[in-house]
Amino acid sequence: MPTLVINAPLFGDMFGTTTMRARFSDDAMMTHYLEVWRGLARAQARLGVIPAAAGEAIERVLSLPDLLTQLDHPQLAARTQIVGYPILPLLEQLVPLVPNDHGQALHWGATTQDIMDTADVLQARAGLDEVDAQLARIATALADLAQAHARTAMAGRTHLQHALPVSFGFKCATWLAAIDRHRARLADLRPRLEVVQFAGAAGTLASLKGEGLAVQHGLARELRLGVPAITWHTLRDGFAETTGLLALVAGTLGKIGFDIMLMMQTETGEVLEPFVEGRGASSTMPQKRNPIASEVMVAMAKLVREQHSAMLDALVQDHERATGPWHVEWHALPSAFVLTSAALQAAAATLEGLEVRPDAMADGLARTGGLIVAEAVMMGLAPTIGRQVAHDVVYACCRRALAGERAFVDALLDDAQIAAAFSRAQIEALVDPAHYLGEAPEMVARLLAARKPS
Repeated sequence: MPTLVINAPLFGDMFGTTTMRARFSDDAMMTHYLEVWRGLARAQARLGVIPAAAGEAIERVLSLPDLLTQLDHPQLAARTQIVGYPILPLLEQLVPLVPNDHGQALHWGATTQDIMDTADVLQARAGLDEVDAQLARIATALADLAQAHARTAMAGRTHLQHALPVSFGFKCATWLAAIDRHRARLADLRPRLEVVQFAGAAGTLASLKGEGLAVQHGLARELRLGVPAITWHTLRDGFAETTGLLALVAGTLGKIGFDIMLMMQTETGEVLEPFVEGRGASSTMPQKRNPIASEVMVAMAKLVREQHSAMLDALVQDHERATGPWHVEWHALPSAFVLTSAALQAAAATLEGLEVRPDAMADGLARTGGLIVAEAVMMGLAPTIGRQVAHDVVYACCRRALAGERAFVDALLDDAQIAAAFSRAQIEALVDPAHYLGEAPEMVARLLAARKPS
């Protein structure tokens, strides 16, 4: 296997989208560092903390479109290995590029973590934009399926056994409700995550001699970020909450993928993933159509959970600057975004083209000869012979039917109490699964009516 599957040429597109990997690439990371430094220079120049000429020179050089290509990347990597962080090595190369010694004003009053944390926030903001767009796409597909199949009856299952009839639209609507909740959580999270980090060496902004908070506000305004109530160098709950959201999203997508895999089993065949020539094929069994996208969704749920677990561990940090836990974020946070993007991509493509097979759903409902609606028979009999008596009578009839002694309808009519109260036509109506969807169609309609436009 490759060292890191999310970036492997063979596997990469199964474990993350191209756009999300690009958002968390080395170039993207350094581009955000430059963005933070430009914003800092503008804010400080406006406040007179650094000379206006220095601010303009820093802005001009750090905005050069080919700036990253001018850097000595092997030297940058070598120095980062020695220093432990990339900020000082970058400054060593950037400061000389700013003319007239104005580069000395670059990074004024900041500390390494200020630049890295704020850049991480900018990356996460962009990542959440992609997550939200994909969630909206999935929600639209699920709303369409729920609307179209609100009354398409299928077997509901508990403990992997037939329980009672549901509609396929009802199942899709339950998935949709979770996706909508995740979108609401994402929107609610943003103000807590999307805040600037600018606090100096120990978080007190002492080096700026009374101008620190003004610079902090100015930088936040330049980057369109919020201002934190207080320094958060070793309080990482915003990032941990973000991976928590991603883990929830991936977990829901894993549940959807698991349901689709089960419905795709040969013995069931109620839905199929969209057909793509060769997708899900076997190297030796030509008949196979494996649930590849659903498998990805299930796998990503497990992997994103582990990234969130690491982020929770990294919350435990010492004093005003961590000795190690911060490094955990450098792996876990980007990985969580990239892996979640894979699940989102797989889910969107699958749900938009899902092949729904109502005939197979009807066959599944009919497989037990009406046993799936034994509750309906019991409740239909209860007003006449009493609920507990009805339960015991129907239970005995179910046992006979399951043992293969009699068809369920015949077993019911063999009972004198039932035969005295109901005709065969009435019993056959009671055991028709399509007549026992309960409030499922109305629940679907209520959910769809209450949803806010994307």
